[in-house]
Amino acid sequence: MSNKPNSSRIAVIGAGPGGYAAAFKAADLGLDVTLIDSEANPGGVCLYRGCIPSKAMLHVAKLIRETEDAKDCGITFAKPIIELDQLRKWKDDIVQKLTGGLNQLCRARGVNYIQGRARYTNSKQLAVTCEDGTEKVIDIDYSVIAVGSKPISIPALDLDSVKVMDSTEALEIPDIPKRLLVIGGGYIGLELGTVYSALGSKVSVVEMTDSLLAGVDRDMVAILEERLRRDFHDIKLSTRVSGMREQKNGIKVEFSPENGPKESGLFDKVLVAIGRQPNSKGLGLENTAVESDERGFIKIDPQRRTHDSSIFAIGDIAGDPMLAHKASHEGHVAVEVIAGKKTVFAPHAIPAVVFTDPEIAWCGITETECKREKRNVRVSKFPWSASSRASTLGRSDGLTKLIADAETERVLGVGICGPGAGELIAEGVLAIEMAALASDLQLVIHPHPTLTETIMESAELHSGSSTHIFRRQRK
Repeated sequence: MSNKPNSSRIAVIGAGPGGYAAAFKAADLGLDVTLIDSEANPGGVCLYRGCIPSKAMLHVAKLIRETEDAKDCGITFAKPIIELDQLRKWKDDIVQKLTGGLNQLCRARGVNYIQGRARYTNSKQLAVTCEDGTEKVIDIDYSVIAVGSKPISIPALDLDSVKVMDSTEALEIPDIPKRLLVIGGGYIGLELGTVYSALGSKVSVVEMTDSLLAGVDRDMVAILEERLRRDFHDIKLSTRVSGMREQKNGIKVEFSPENGPKESGLFDKVLVAIGRQPNSKGLGLENTAVESDERGFIKIDPQRRTHDSSIFAIGDIAGDPMLAHKASHEGHVAVEVIAGKKTVFAPHAIPAVVFTDPEIAWCGITETECKREKRNVRVSKFPWSASSRASTLGRSDGLTKLIADAETERVLGVGICGPGAGELIAEGVLAIEMAALASDLQLVIHPHPTLTETIMESAELHSGSSTHIFRRQRK
């Protein structure tokens, strides 16, 4: 066998955004690639049961909420009629179209796609149980593990009932429960809660910590929470679920607040959304030199290489943040390393977006982290109440903030809360990666009237003066 990189045989286990990105990049580099996944087409959890279907449903929720808010403009719509079967079909058609497109790209690149489940027999060999029940043995030179994650369950509250859902089941939209309890105030719970609330459910959220979206800057979360308390039926913070029991008329849930007497509530359905855990079991890793931590995440180096030199790991299985775009970039790095290129995964800013209404997006260092680490930074906040474009949208409740080094003015972090924040944050990512200064963003001419101007004006505030905010200068 030749030692040239382009003669190497690579297997990519898992065909989500990290896996198929790795496989396609490897094929583009001339490598011999086999992509293995249990689904009929590439796409993974993100495309089949996560990012894409959830964003499709959030689009529906946004449409419904906008028709309700239109009354402020003097326009009143009739209450929408929701055809659940058509709604599900529309969502599923989007998934089918995208997964089918990936399958075409797979064939066009000459990637060998196998529907099945892979297990290591040793570092250079995989045993694959195919969907039709047959077994295949694949000899390889390198492999990339990209098997993703799955929802975390609560063993103490494990209740075998169709009335208790995880995020995967909730995205099927089996029905619209009159009363829905969401356990978990993270982004998954809040996004799905937003969907069901717009569809007509009375949504209650219970979170064991003292805030929604733990780890996200409080000033941005406060804007979202104010709107959610209007749209949701109830939000319980610093409260644990101490018991669940199915009854004829629903699920009775016992709550234990941190400060206060125990409570109970009756719900038609319960959604458990307390996070995700890596799919590290059943891979035969014990037959390799791969090592995992106590949480099941595979240990890797900056090149995404495991303790076994021929095996790489990317995406959720390789640790936080569990984000599709992070996995895709890791996939590119891993196969470039296999192909002999000198590269590492070393981003300065990985953007994160919560697709609620309003959206929250951030990149780089957060204000919370700066305070904890006692960083010498200057934080400039531009309220959307001073944005003309936000006013025309009827959404002046947003916020854009810039975090820059107090001495050098280098942009270290950007946070945005408001409609379209997920689209706006890309400018912040670019600024951080290009080592831009706050004055660079200030000098860039932004189109008017747009929400992008809020980034420019937050940069202006860094220097002490913003066109649409007056602050008396100190002598």
